[in-house]
Amino acid sequence: MKSLKSLLSNVSTVALIATSVVVAGIAASTAAKAEDLTVAYFLEWPTPNQFAQTKKIYAEKLGVSIKWVSFDAGTAMSAAMASGDVQISFSQGIPPFVVAASAGQDLQVVDVAVSYSENDNCVVRASHEITKENAKELEGKQVGVPLGTAAHYGFLKQMAHFNVNTSTMKIVDMSPADGAAAFASGNLDMVCGWGGALRRMKEHGNVLLSGTEKEALGIQVFDATTVSTQWAQENAELLAKFLKVTADMNAKFAGDGMAEMLPLIAKAAGMDEKATKATMAGFAFPTVEEQLSAKWLGGGTQKFLKEVGDFFVEQGTIPKARDSYDDAVDASYLQAASKM
Repeated sequence: MKSLKSLLSNVSTVALIATSVVVAGIAASTAAKAEDLTVAYFLEWPTPNQFAQTKKIYAEKLGVSIKWVSFDAGTAMSAAMASGDVQISFSQGIPPFVVAASAGQDLQVVDVAVSYSENDNCVVRASHEITKENAKELEGKQVGVPLGTAAHYGFLKQMAHFNVNTSTMKIVDMSPADGAAAFASGNLDMVCGWGGALRRMKEHGNVLLSGTEKEALGIQVFDATTVSTQWAQENAELLAKFLKVTADMNAKFAGDGMAEMLPLIAKAAGMDEKATKATMAGFAFPTVEEQLSAKWLGGGTQKFLKEVGDFFVEQGTIPKARDSYDDAVDASYLQAASKM
């Protein structure tokens, strides 16, 4: 039975490899300047901006060809940005961002994509009858977790809260979709994930803590729009326009645009409309004004990045955290977007 520390070393290795690719990827990143744009996103993760994705509004407003590429986890997004294959990662989880940034990859958070404490969690097989009252019984169990992601961070925080010794558990690195499939087949005792995969997981088990209970423990769950710092500096106006379109879609959805937008969002997310609506009910999309406040990009996000980095060091996930993550957040592009 592998220890958690041994498994987590894989996460650090991914981050270090991504960092080493940064140098080799500089030319590729520069070559993408103002000529084309590749954006990473998640399937089964419906967001208002996917209306603009499907309607090609981004391409129209930015004046460049845009390729949208789906990923299974935020760790892969970091590696793709390091190689120059991806310029913008939409809705990258904070933990994988911190893993890469802590290893030296020059990335920045430029926008808060979505907050979703109810849409990222771990599910225990119902037949085990394990709840928050007897969570210690999870010791020795087999768990499917996408390592280095927000779900992984939440899993570790929950286990620490319940004083569960994770070194006794068999932890398997699995994408949410694969974890949900394995869980449905009866091959795992517990599984962690988000979005549509989490909805399928809940068909076979129960969560230990609600989103509100997680937040009370300091487990924030939100995603960001992230970029390579060099690419962003070289394409500041293009990035600001991208953020402007995203903000416009969020505002349209929050207003009276849901009925019109939902079918196309569902199509882009690879979901049916009913599941899309149910999933998005657990999402919050902060306005530009909210994002620029002290709670988010005005200081709160930087503080949270540091908390995640320090926690990962304590858990043995990464060898070292940054002294400060202030330069890993740049609100100037969103500020510029707010004036467009």
